Amino acid sequence: MAMVSFVDETTAGERSAAWHLEIFEERLPLREVIRRRVFQEVAEHNAKGGDVFRGLMQPTDTERTLNGFKLKEPRRVDPEQQAALALEAFSRNGFIVLVDDQQVEELDAVVELTRGAQVTFLKLVPLVGG
Repeated sequence: MAMVSFVDETTAGERSAAWHLEIFEERLPLREVIRRRVFQEVAEHNAKGGDVFRGLMQPTDTERTLNGFKLKEPRRVDPEQQAALALEAFSRNGFIVLVDDQQVEELDAVVELTRGAQVTFLKLVPLVGG
């Protein structure tokens, strides 16, 4: 069992505070790590409610705000839909994943989740005029 830290960064230099998730397996495919991360953030949002969603992917019918994604109306977010969006975004290079500073390039690659592992989601920001 490992307490894994998740951090979001952007190529523009923004970095979120780390948050932690207990994962019982020591080895998981990256696909499952992403899925568990998304399910946890959706569960936390749905439990507390509200109209701002702070997560890896922007739910449909939302507006980007300074603190997250503003839902057009307070509602439950679908974890399966959010996980599918995240996996698709990874596949089309919307973000890269680093596990303890080592890039994981394939969704089916098995990652080692040792105690204190840090998983960084680096969101790629498109270049202007590029």
